[in-house]
Amino acid sequence: MTKVLVKDICRLLEDIAPLNLQESYDNAGLILGHEEQEVTGILICLDSLESVVDEAIELGCNLIVAHHPIIFGGLRKINGNHYVERVVIKAIQNNIAIYAAHTNLDNVLLNGVNQKIAAKLGLENTSILVEKLPNIGAGLIGTFPTTISIDLFLQNVKNTFDVSVLRHTKILKQNVQKVALCGGSGAFLIKAAIEKGADIFLTADIKYHEFFEANNQITLVDMGHFESEQFTIELFYDIIRNKLPNFAVYLTKHITNPINYHY
Repeated sequence: MTKVLVKDICRLLEDIAPLNLQESYDNAGLILGHEEQEVTGILICLDSLESVVDEAIELGCNLIVAHHPIIFGGLRKINGNHYVERVVIKAIQNNIAIYAAHTNLDNVLLNGVNQKIAAKLGLENTSILVEKLPNIGAGLIGTFPTTISIDLFLQNVKNTFDVSVLRHTKILKQNVQKVALCGGSGAFLIKAAIEKGADIFLTADIKYHEFFEANNQITLVDMGHFESEQFTIELFYDIIRNKLPNFAVYLTKHITNPINYHY
């Protein structure tokens, strides 16, 4: 088999989600490691935590592909006192590269984070909610083939994304068809979802005062950040497997969601 280098995987992912599509605050791309390093195996995750690095070591993988960049801001010290520092130290010590495709993957329609969510829900006729370029931009809007009851919609979200609790504003319509959504923190798109005539806006990380922005014009549904983006690892897997069908690629078995609920 021809050697696969880190830069080959970078190029493969960036063909789908170019780095120039990431937001200005983001840190997507090759975060740790050398692009000329030969890849022995790839472990895919949402968050490249220390437990995921341990898993990569056990599997013999020397490249981790994550959605969230483990280094988001600057690091002034690397002494192991913070979880990010421990990840960096362990990854370097074990010659493991870490790559992240974050808002650049959020901002594409084809093979993007939001398209994956829409596919799980069964939405059709999807398009970018706030378009920057053709098929490039923030959020997504689509429709169900026919109207469905709001109760069925909410139950489907809970079942599909394994969500025990949904936070939402007042139910305005008993039957819905047009749905806007954004994986991760999408409250900045509430106005756009209203303007596009969505019955529902499904996202995560909505703050208390942001719920008021529904303004009796739309039902806002917050399903949780991890929950909304969890299937991104399947997206990565499919992208890589499509080009490298016989290569060692694994989905993490670790649930990296830091939020727990008590009932």
